[in-house]
Amino acid sequence: MKIYRLPEKISALVFDMDLTLYTHEEYGRIQVDNLVAIMADIIGISFDEGSQRIKAARQAWEISHNGKKASLSDIVLSWGFTMEDNVRWREKAYEPEKFLNKDETLRKTLMELSGFTLGVVTNNPVLIADRTLKALGVDDLFSIVVGLDTCMAPKPHKKPFQKFIELSSCTPENCVSIGDRFDIDLDQPLEMGMGAIQVDGVEDVYELPGILLKTGVTQNTG
Repeated sequence: MKIYRLPEKISALVFDMDLTLYTHEEYGRIQVDNLVAIMADIIGISFDEGSQRIKAARQAWEISHNGKKASLSDIVLSWGFTMEDNVRWREKAYEPEKFLNKDETLRKTLMELSGFTLGVVTNNPVLIADRTLKALGVDDLFSIVVGLDTCMAPKPHKKPFQKFIELSSCTPENCVSIGDRFDIDLDQPLEMGMGAIQVDGVEDVYELPGILLKTGVTQNTG
């Protein structure tokens, strides 16, 4: 875990979803593989060639964006597909229920943090986000879910985070973004004035009450 910035008063916590609220490397890999397989089939190349093209596209993106990493959604667009394609394929190909189970420790953790407004900003569609949170047994604890199809713009673009700020009625300075990827989940929130915590998986999320509820950090209730 790495804390980049922590506001003195916190109103809202915005979580990344995949590989933040759960740790499951296989499911994370399968999500990428399923999307690559769909795109490769459409343009008539093998899965292996598609994977190599994705790798090359990521490298090219980093070179042209001063070393910052690309989201898979940005790569989909760079191949000439639309965001609507991206949303539709993800809704069809992703099955969180096959990989994820209820996490009672995560639920206990989030209930401890329920004094804050809790939200999710994810590069998956809202349908997949809702199904993922339900599979984890925490869907009732999040009041805001911003998905890929909410703004038709993926992280690290500002729009999803701006939408969360709008829906939460909070200021950026009183929000904390929590995710496993700096460039995708935290860089833009920091530029917007939000706090930021990088985690290595849900095991780090379990430790957040001890950090966010400690003396000196207070909930902003109004």
